[in-house]
Amino acid sequence: MNALVNCTILSLMKETTKNSELQDEDFYGYKVEVLSQPSACWYEIRTRYNYVGFVQASDLLLEEERIYSWDKAYKMIVIQSYADVLSMPKYQGHHMISLTRGALLSVIAGADENGWVKVGLCDGREGYIKEKFLGEYITTWDPSEEEWIRYQVVNTALSYLGTQYRWGGKSPLGIDCSGLCSVAYMLNGVIIYRDAKIMEGFPVHEIAYEDMKPGDLLFFPGHVAMYIGNDKYVHSTGKNGSDGVVINSLNPYDEDYRDDLAKSIYAVGSIF
Repeated sequence: MNALVNCTILSLMKETTKNSELQDEDFYGYKVEVLSQPSACWYEIRTRYNYVGFVQASDLLLEEERIYSWDKAYKMIVIQSYADVLSMPKYQGHHMISLTRGALLSVIAGADENGWVKVGLCDGREGYIKEKFLGEYITTWDPSEEEWIRYQVVNTALSYLGTQYRWGGKSPLGIDCSGLCSVAYMLNGVIIYRDAKIMEGFPVHEIAYEDMKPGDLLFFPGHVAMYIGNDKYVHSTGKNGSDGVVINSLNPYDEDYRDDLAKSIYAVGSIF
């Protein structure tokens, strides 16, 4: 059985309780597979990138007709950090829902003269959002476009600079190390493993340290970062005085050098 994420951010918990550890987050409008229903209030689900967790039943839409219609709809992705969907094409419209970067909306009509796009929500309601807050929903990637993909994933990761650290987080409201790397790739059509390790069955594979290029991933014990060039890397960390997404260096002569990380790299991963 399938379902649609019908909330701003879907929290995947380790256990069937709100006080459990947050393992991952998914975004509005995505389809998930329902694996089981441990209780009336909780479902066990699997995401499109094969991550499993427990979610509250109230955060899912399970109507088969709605899911079918949503599958067929032309969709775009929210690229604004946080954006409102309003009931009318003007700022005075009623607030329907707020969405983060990564959410999906169906597009019903193109932008009007003021830049408002008519969009559909997965529950069938219709609203409006600014055109500049939407981008192409990319679901595939071409290895021959290596230079462009590297550029895009680096710039996507850098767009989260300053975002607070949140264990299990994957949105501009809070993000962890593997959440940052995986969402930067996901928004550019590449699905990589959600956690901080190289996993068989996903496109990231180990390469030699000297072959590292921007967009490749640096793996440390329990941590992952993205190399951005010139000995620099971007990552989300709650250690060494950092409380979120920052840039650090592998060069011991740089002011932002992290000795603990530079000396503990055990692998470099790439999709190319």
